[in-house]
Amino acid sequence: MTSLPPSAESATAVPPITEDDIADYLANTPDFFERHAQVLAAVQLTSPHGNRAVSLQERQAEMLREKIKGLEQRIMEMMRNGSENTVIADRLQQWSRALVAARDAATLPECIVAEAREQFIVPQAAIRLWDLASAYAAQPWAADVGADTRSFAASLATPYCGPNRGFDAVRWLEAPERAASVALLPLRDGPAAAQGPVFGLLVLASAEADRFDPAMATDFLERMAELAGAAIGRLRATP
Repeated sequence: MTSLPPSAESATAVPPITEDDIADYLANTPDFFERHAQVLAAVQLTSPHGNRAVSLQERQAEMLREKIKGLEQRIMEMMRNGSENTVIADRLQQWSRALVAARDAATLPECIVAEAREQFIVPQAAIRLWDLASAYAAQPWAADVGADTRSFAASLATPYCGPNRGFDAVRWLEAPERAASVALLPLRDGPAAAQGPVFGLLVLASAEADRFDPAMATDFLERMAELAGAAIGRLRATP
């Protein structure tokens, strides 16, 4: 067998230079273009805003402008979200104030529903409570709730937001056929509200399919559920 000369064997063992190798070299050799300024001046790139050729400096400037534009859009979105959250927080405070101002405990469930519709501009709302003191058994919001609905409410660690999937609780609304999306808030009482037993369910509904979206944050809804549960906990039967 004829063997290759040592120089030929070495040449075949050297891997080809890749674009990544070039990029790494330039990134780790910042003074390259200082020593070869004519190369930097001769580099021509294609502008993303047309087919014209631009210098490397122009392309860098365009990239910087695009980055600044993206950051400006993010800042505007953050400011818009902050403004919306402030509005919701103000409405939540007004809603809470109405609950505190209610003198008769028996009016609290209806107050919760009415204020939710007014403050949060919810087209439809309803509430049902169970395991209450016998004095409230005749109230409409104390009407019998099926075992399946109670079990479903107890399974909710956080409010449900999403499309109306034919929930029994939706039938409590005045026009259940117009409930395209709903928010279902389980009501609990006690200091450890998230772990306490569920004794009610607040239903918010809209004809807009995206009003209560599954991807939406539920922070404010959780606060509503906690405040409502604390307010009407006094209606429960004494263990």
